[in-house]
Amino acid sequence: NTNQMRLFVFANDPRQQALLVALYDNLGKGASGAAVQNLDLMLGRQRQSA
Repeated sequence: NTNQMRLFVFANDPRQQALLVALYDNLGKGASGAAVQNLDLMLGRQRQSA
């Protein structure tokens, strides 16, 4: 639940190109967050509030 974004840039000098890769951590949002909550319920874990 950090909402962090990491950016990585890779250069390909011979082709004069660059590749930008973004890694976005949004596990607490949307369907993925609901899936984690459901898993916690199935395993009998306490829900942690932010």
